[in-house]
Order: sequence, then C-alpha cells, then structure tokens
Amino acid sequence: MTDDLVLRRQVCFALYAASRALTDVYRPILDEVGLTYPQYLALLVLWERPDDAPTVSELGAELRLDSGTLSPLLKRLEGAGLVVRRRSARDERRVEVGLTEQGRALRERLCDVPLRIALATGLGFDELVALRDTLTRVTDTIHRQKEQ
Repeated sequence: MTDDLVLRRQVCFALYAASRALTDVYRPILDEVGLTYPQYLALLVLWERPDDAPTVSELGAELRLDSGTLSPLLKRLEGAGLVVRRRSARDERRVEVGLTEQGRALRERLCDVPLRIALATGLGFDELVALRDTLTRVTDTIHRQKEQ
C-alpha cells in the first residue's frame, strides 16, 4: 500500500517549493531596479496595456490580489515614480492606474528577465510552455470551483 501522506508526494508542496525557488531567482534581478516580485507582476500587467489605465479592481482581478494587498503595492510604485493613480473621469468611485514615463522606460531595462528565468529553470521552451499552461489550467479550475 502506498502512503499518500508523504511530503514529497504532495502536489501542493511541489508547487510551493517551485514558487519559492523561482521567487529566489527573481529577487536579485529585481533588487537591481528596486522592485519586489509582486510589484514586477503589477508592472507586467500595465506594460501589456501601455495606453490604457486599468482600474485598481481590474488590476487586482488580473493579479488575483485583493485591494488590501494591492493598494500598498501601488502606493510604493507611485512613490517610486513608476505609476500614477487617479480617479476615473467617467466614474469618480473608480481609481485608475497608469504608467509614468519612468515606468514605461523600466520595461526596456527588464526585457531580458523572462530569458534569465527560463535559463535558471533548466527547462526547454516547450517544457516551460507546457508547465505554464498546466499551472494556469489548475488555477482556473480551482477558482471556478470556488465560485460555484
């Protein structure tokens, strides 16, 4: 009989350990430009939409972060001169987040990060794509089940 309650057999532990390991690879890279990993993720979303200013709610939904976590993160990015927050002209209850010129320029300084991370994993391109797609499917499935 196989004992399923062994740490190394747990999917959750493999995901947790891999996430921590990847974050450890990101840390020195992002330290060079004064960013934390969550700040980098927020900038990734904003860089995808350089001419658009998503609301804090939209940004939170994309990042799967609540406003209590996202607001201090955005405040630090704003303090660093990378983003601006402003009330929506269409609906003053909503706060939009936009990139500053400095925030846009930072994208160029970090354009090699995905390659550096890919190399650190030791996986090939196809393996990384398959892993990403599997993890996305797992995350989406769990979130859908929670919503039911």
